[in-house]
Amino acid sequence: MAEAWDHALLALRLVALDPALGGVHLRARSGPVRDALPLPDGVRLHPAIGDDALFGGLDLATTLATGQLQSQTGVLDRPGSLILTMAERCQPQLAARLAAHLDAQPRALILLDEGTDDEAPPAGLCERAAFRVDLSGVALSDITALPEGPEPTAHATLGPDIAAQMTALGAAYGIDSLRAPILALRCARALARLDAMATVTEEHVTTACGLVFGHRATQLPEPLQEDEPQQAPQDDVPDTEDRQGTDLDIPDELLLEAVRAMIPDDLLDRLRATRATAGKGAGSGAKTRSNRRGRPLPSRPGRLDTAARIDVVATLRAAAPWQTIRRNETGRVGLHIRATDIHIRRFEEQTDRLLIFAVDASGSAALARLAEAKGAVELLLTQAYARRDHVALVSFRGPGAEILLPPTRSLVQTKRRLAALPGGGGTPLAAGLDSAGELAILARRRGMTPTICLLTDGKANIARDGSGDRARAAADAQTAARMIRAQGIEALIIDTGQRPNPQLRTLAQTLDAPYLPLPRADSQRLARAVDAALPA
Repeated sequence: MAEAWDHALLALRLVALDPALGGVHLRARSGPVRDALPLPDGVRLHPAIGDDALFGGLDLATTLATGQLQSQTGVLDRPGSLILTMAERCQPQLAARLAAHLDAQPRALILLDEGTDDEAPPAGLCERAAFRVDLSGVALSDITALPEGPEPTAHATLGPDIAAQMTALGAAYGIDSLRAPILALRCARALARLDAMATVTEEHVTTACGLVFGHRATQLPEPLQEDEPQQAPQDDVPDTEDRQGTDLDIPDELLLEAVRAMIPDDLLDRLRATRATAGKGAGSGAKTRSNRRGRPLPSRPGRLDTAARIDVVATLRAAAPWQTIRRNETGRVGLHIRATDIHIRRFEEQTDRLLIFAVDASGSAALARLAEAKGAVELLLTQAYARRDHVALVSFRGPGAEILLPPTRSLVQTKRRLAALPGGGGTPLAAGLDSAGELAILARRRGMTPTICLLTDGKANIARDGSGDRARAAADAQTAARMIRAQGIEALIIDTGQRPNPQLRTLAQTLDAPYLPLPRADSQRLARAVDAALPA
């Protein structure tokens, strides 16, 4: 992982040389590795910082002491780079204010990301940062000193054809923002300046493309077709030696490989899973009910009630400018607080995630992949326990479905119920979907966010009334799927059969759910795929 450390050092040098590059997204836990980075001497921000501290405002202590309005400057007025600690906890309001400030006044922003796999800073800030470096796997032995280099030049020139080539390269990798090729061009110039060169070379361009495009790629481009043999040059065609030194002729294959080398191995898999569940929500327009309190939010004016908590500092800040007027009106000394001054503390509303495993324990599933399905569920249960998620277990076989375990966080109890799950009988798929859907609706009323994970081979042969009719069983399953989708409940279908089942693919379309056919996957691969496709 020494390469990641070198990329981090290079990125910090580049943004120090050209703050218009936006900054660096550094993903690393707080520790000796991150402390060894030569971060710039800048202004440190925290995700709970308020507007008064950002932009300046009333100096509360001085105003109350002197009785006259005293203002103070904000941290954004201070020169230097901006360093946002715990950037993964940055709220959208703060991200919007920082993005607007960076657009108006280009300066370097260092995003210190300490989050887990499903946490990340706001996309708007990450897009404005040219570079992203993951130092999670870097050890102390990988740390090297900052290399000495020549004195950077004032500027470097770049040919106009490279801009069009970089834009086309970004489109080939599925990058839909024009900010990326602009940052890549600036990065190429900054690399040339670091090397004390007045002209951008081919190496500078390929390095810039890899650094800027590698973590932004959302797809792998199609292989380039071989060009037709070029005809011999005519006498009236000027020789390449007569071209300007800034006109580089870099093969597209070289730039493609430079970006491909910088793409993490699992990045595209995570992007595909994100797109599979993107844009899905409750759909009813109702406000989501939370079942626990999260991080604090900026306070706002409010009224006193039994459930409200007063923000004393914000209340005093709102009342301070009016003290002289109120004292003159009433003729009384002391602090005057009105109802309009009251500010209430707020907290982010969070919901616990509930994974409802609906496992097909019929005879066909038992012969095919019931053992592998149990192993995958056990692995997912361990991951859910580490995230403090709730889990529930529904089994369907024979005449109907049974809730083996209601929502719980008990890992031992869930594994015990799962191990005792027998196999055999028909496949009442509609009954399994009905039970899982009812359990999800009840959980959502309690403030949870339910997701149904259906593991089955899809060979439904038991209808809702218990009769053995394959046609009616398939139709009832479609009806149950439409009811779940109408409730806006997230779902995921895992085809555990020996080969992909077209009926399950159709059922997934009805549920608007990802469909993962894994006929040859073991339990570990199945668990990884399910965990990646589930919403964060």
